[in-house]
Amino acid sequence: MTEMTKQPSDEQLVAAYQRGDVDAFTQLVGRYEEELYHFLVRFVGQTSLAEEAFQEAFMQVHISVDRFDTSRRFRPWLYTIAANKARDMLRSRARRPAVQITVKDDESDADLWAHLLRDETTPDNILDQKEEKEKVQQVIAAMPDRFREILLMAYFQQLSYKEMAETLEIPLGTVKSRLHAAVKSFAAEFKSKETV
Repeated sequence: MTEMTKQPSDEQLVAAYQRGDVDAFTQLVGRYEEELYHFLVRFVGQTSLAEEAFQEAFMQVHISVDRFDTSRRFRPWLYTIAANKARDMLRSRARRPAVQITVKDDESDADLWAHLLRDETTPDNILDQKEEKEKVQQVIAAMPDRFREILLMAYFQQLSYKEMAETLEIPLGTVKSRLHAAVKSFAAEFKSKETV
């Protein structure tokens, strides 16, 4: 039985790139190509903007790589850069302001609809239905940045609370309360679209 070759960690690849190994950078891009792109599509709502944000994020990684401390985790740093690029693009395109939604304090509604946000809602499952997919995308796109961002990180990218706190540079308690508020907001707005 042959021993499998262990893949280098993200941080090892960054360290290799800092030493001049261009292939290490290519591996990093390939490693995050699908995951980060899908995060950005959900964040900005357009494939062309997502592609642009993806390219800009990795361009920023390239420019800033020498300042990256390889004792820290690469993934939260990359997502911070990507989310900032996405926000900048949305602002520069003068995107209409997000609609503020008043949500009643009903835990059961949030629980009921939280499943729509989970990563297991793949094309093979509930989000396979085109109409529902579009509704989810519309609701997420209309949410305030702070809610949209945390929902995407938690449910689609499955970042831990700690990773989200690092990425967003906010306390752990704020991550939990913001995520709770975001799920409730999503649930209320999705439910209102169901009744239209």
